[in-house]
Amino acid sequence: MQSLRRQQLKSIYENGLFEDVIPFWLQHGIDKEYGGFFTCLDRSGAVIDSDKAVWQQGRFTWLLAKLYNEFPNHCSEQRSVWLRLANQGADFLGQHCFDPTDGRMWFHLTRDGKPIRKRRYAYSESFAAIAFAQLAKAQDDSRYAQLAINTFNRFVEHSNCDDPLIAKTTQERPLRSIGIPMITLVTAQELRDAIDFEQAGDWIEASIAEIQKYHVKPEECCVMETVSQNGEIVDHFDGRTLNPGHAIEASWFIMDEGMKQSNPELISLGTTILDWMWERGWDSKYGGMLYFTDLHDHPVQEYWHDMKFWWPQNETMIATLMAYRATGNEKYALWHQRLHDWVYAHFPDTEHGEWFGYLDRTGRVTSTAKGNFWKGPFHLPRMQMTCARLLDF
Repeated sequence: MQSLRRQQLKSIYENGLFEDVIPFWLQHGIDKEYGGFFTCLDRSGAVIDSDKAVWQQGRFTWLLAKLYNEFPNHCSEQRSVWLRLANQGADFLGQHCFDPTDGRMWFHLTRDGKPIRKRRYAYSESFAAIAFAQLAKAQDDSRYAQLAINTFNRFVEHSNCDDPLIAKTTQERPLRSIGIPMITLVTAQELRDAIDFEQAGDWIEASIAEIQKYHVKPEECCVMETVSQNGEIVDHFDGRTLNPGHAIEASWFIMDEGMKQSNPELISLGTTILDWMWERGWDSKYGGMLYFTDLHDHPVQEYWHDMKFWWPQNETMIATLMAYRATGNEKYALWHQRLHDWVYAHFPDTEHGEWFGYLDRTGRVTSTAKGNFWKGPFHLPRMQMTCARLLDF
């Protein structure tokens, strides 16, 4: 990749972050009356549902504190706004998002913080943990550091519990998902990089080992989303369904760790996962990354299998660029360029700002919502931040 192209891409990602995505969410996503953030927004940014997803409260808080920490030379006035709003998000998390009866976090709240529902999994805790860790770093605040560790511990304890809530399925065909080790990995990385968390290294090592042991299948040139408890492929709809974007997200977490440790084996593991899942996920007919595919190319049960969601594109953009930075292999620069060109021709809303989240296979917008309980200011700005950093050489 030539120096001029690197600078062009870096400018696109940084300008998109600071002149488009962040202004959109700061203008439309701040709840000045009850605290926390709105994320259910229509195309122009108007609130279409005032309920709040706890995932997004943690993610938005993390983003604001992360921006404050990662860009110390940015405009001081804007940085002070980021930090103030990050504290607002953390206050809402602390005051409303924990269930006092068991210490778990809710998933869905009313605007003013009354609980509506809780999920079986504990990803709300993982996102709150990284938010608290970034705030601890931003303010050198030991209280937030301890809160980050405590919340992370709740996440891993719940995630590794045999029967954390009423089971969704029987024990006839128990499965394990790649989601738990990959989120454990990246959450431990965030805490390690932001605060003094002695156990981070152990969790990072164990999470990568679990992904490699159970989910990486060299004989199939594939990474399985779900497997049996022993790591065997389950030849049914759920067991065969691949989520290329999810596996590719894990690939860059592993590559990033390999680069930090100067560990070529981890870099090789990450690039291998990327190689396999690019082949499984790239849509050679229309471009972009498919949502689901089948291990044996059978029909996929989920009807949205061939849609183009925003986040798999974001994660693959990071992974391809990181693979290029880690290896110097021009193949990854070409993959990144191919995906970048398709994504930027279809997802950005040039009229109202930010990105659409949901396209059909051909690239036609299927929903004009800019946010909901699942889409908020996380995958896109994280991609812009990470890719700009990777291009800075």
